[in-house]
Amino acid sequence: MPRSALDRARDLWAGLAGSPVTFPANGDVKVVVSPGSSLCPPGWTGVVTLGGAILATVPDTGLAEPVRRALLDLGDTGLAAPARRTLPDLGDAGLARLPGLLPVLDVLGPATLAYLDTGDFVPAPATAGVDRLPADHPAIRALLASVPAEEADESGLEEISSAAYAVREGRDVLAAAGFRPWLDMAAHVSVLTAPRCRGRGLARLAASAAVADALAIGLLPQWRARPEPSRRVARALGFREHGAQISIRL
Repeated sequence: MPRSALDRARDLWAGLAGSPVTFPANGDVKVVVSPGSSLCPPGWTGVVTLGGAILATVPDTGLAEPVRRALLDLGDTGLAAPARRTLPDLGDAGLARLPGLLPVLDVLGPATLAYLDTGDFVPAPATAGVDRLPADHPAIRALLASVPAEEADESGLEEISSAAYAVREGRDVLAAAGFRPWLDMAAHVSVLTAPRCRGRGLARLAASAAVADALAIGLLPQWRARPEPSRRVARALGFREHGAQISIRL
């Protein structure tokens, strides 16, 4: 029986933790000391919640217990002893409260994590052509240059590995999407639309082509997003939000 997208996502993030670990069961918190963790930048603390469980990595032993206590406090109702607390199904809103419980110097996120089972995929209607271009094509670079640097970074389009799926008008790329393989398990999807062309469904069209290609080679499509418009595109394609991620520097 095929494993669900949520189960595969848990395996993915456990693998990214940089230490032999399994993702905790629903309602549980696991904090792992892992200086080489890919859940966050080097030296930071990374936290991922999926399906009502939390996996966190910290760079040194002294941070493990403070982070664990803070994570448990996110679900504290005052009705249970600390050792027996379990967490509600936290999303990005729940993780957004975490920096207020710790001495934080910097924060990245939180962002939602959405995944797609093959049977749930809703391809975009074939209302226009999508071209496959090299990721470093000049028209893709021009699209990235058309938005502020922070927005380009948020899109992740600069990090795609091989091909971009582009909606074009003449020589201009109006929207583009692509993905980067993570641990040969997941396809981390990125998408960007030119500011003047938003609201026309072009992001969905480009992303649909990228997702179809990822599914065809057996990868789990992953959509990480903060802005609501990006989350709407993911939902339109059939993605389901299963959790969230945050990185904090203590």
